[in-house]
Amino acid sequence: MPSAVNLSRFDLVTLRLFVTAVDGGSLSAGARRFGISVAAASKRIADLETHVGMALLLRGKKGVVPTAAGQALLDQAIRVIAEVERLALTLDDYRRGAGGSLRIWANPSAFAGFLPTLLAHFLAAHPSVKVDLEETLSQEAVRAVVAGTTEVAIIGENTPLEGLASFVCDVDELVLLLPAQHALARRVAVSFREAAALDFVGLNRSTSLMRQIAVLAESVGCALKVRVQVRNFDAVCRMVSAGIGAAIVPRAAGAPHVRSMGLSLVRLEGVPVSRRLLLATRDPATLSPAARAFVDLARQRLSGGV
Repeated sequence: MPSAVNLSRFDLVTLRLFVTAVDGGSLSAGARRFGISVAAASKRIADLETHVGMALLLRGKKGVVPTAAGQALLDQAIRVIAEVERLALTLDDYRRGAGGSLRIWANPSAFAGFLPTLLAHFLAAHPSVKVDLEETLSQEAVRAVVAGTTEVAIIGENTPLEGLASFVCDVDELVLLLPAQHALARRVAVSFREAAALDFVGLNRSTSLMRQIAVLAESVGCALKVRVQVRNFDAVCRMVSAGIGAAIVPRAAGAPHVRSMGLSLVRLEGVPVSRRLLLATRDPATLSPAARAFVDLARQRLSGGV
């Protein structure tokens, strides 16, 4: 009978290296993350495989993928890492006298829309909580929750959830953003097909918003002519204001800049224009008190309680 796995032989660095290698699809990705050589990373994984007595990674020319045993380890390692990181944050909070920590990774639509106001309400109710915010792509936010890097992700509805729990936390409307002097700016509404004939300014094509807009364009047999891609909505508004092109944005993202930048928001017709964001977490029962309080507040907001 094979001997039992010795728990004392597991170390956090190797587990994190394993998770990073699987997530990045290669040992070199894990090595870069921890600032070690590929040979050193390979030895750590090989030692781990020797200890557990089975292969954990399938190595090939295109990188690595987990074996069945490796997938089982991955699922548990992510949980262990998340709990250890939460432990470290909790102890650091006590050291600083704070009342907990909250990590949120959110997409640009959340930052440009409802998130600042919701966060202000949250901090007013929980003044001792330290909040760590990261603006990122929706798919990266999901990956961060899965990996235990953050507890809360706010993402576009069209983003694969990878098994996470979620609920709708914001509903907005996609509108056409134009310079105020543009001929179409005087219209009450513009068909999506007519709008799609314009030159466009947009976010990176991999964002959930641009993917949603591309699907809408395809549904009416059009393809957007994106002339300029920028990183955030403030830059989108500035490019449109300068006359470089039009944009399709959530109303909440464009409205604050209408007066100051000489812009106009025009309603779109002919396609579904609802823009829904989701709040995603792992098992809600495992959330820290701060994360649980934030999630509860987000639910209350959409139901009209905040």
